Amino acid sequence: MYAQVMQFRGAFIAVLGFVVSSLGHVFGGIDMLLRTLLIFMAIDMVSGIVASAVFKCSDKTETGRLSSKAGLKGLVRKGGCLTLVAIGVHLDILLGTNSLTRDALIIAFSLNELLSILENMGRMGIKMPAPIINAIEILSKKQM
Repeated sequence: MYAQVMQFRGAFIAVLGFVVSSLGHVFGGIDMLLRTLLIFMAIDMVSGIVASAVFKCSDKTETGRLSSKAGLKGLVRKGGCLTLVAIGVHLDILLGTNSLTRDALIIAFSLNELLSILENMGRMGIKMPAPIINAIEILSKKQM
């Protein structure tokens, strides 16, 4: 029994290592920029769920409540952002620009996630300094 568990554990670790290394290759390495984007995406999803489920103040639904459809749309958008980062990696390879496109995309998407996190925190009633509120309003108007 113990030998089977250890064999399964070894196979699981090998598959996990393959998947993580493959994703690292697709996204140009798992560096601080990519980790920051992934962390911001996770925080945005959690804060959006909390704002909807606990505070019932989501702007994605008429009632302000949690919606699986809105959550799915958010996940699809985040997947789209990560797809564009992967495309940026390969554009950099083609253009020989040494991660310029990839890094610019990650920074832009990280800032967008940060903006969304701040909006979610504001919906939950967390007070923010006036300059941050003004910046959120300006950036929200300039989004596509």
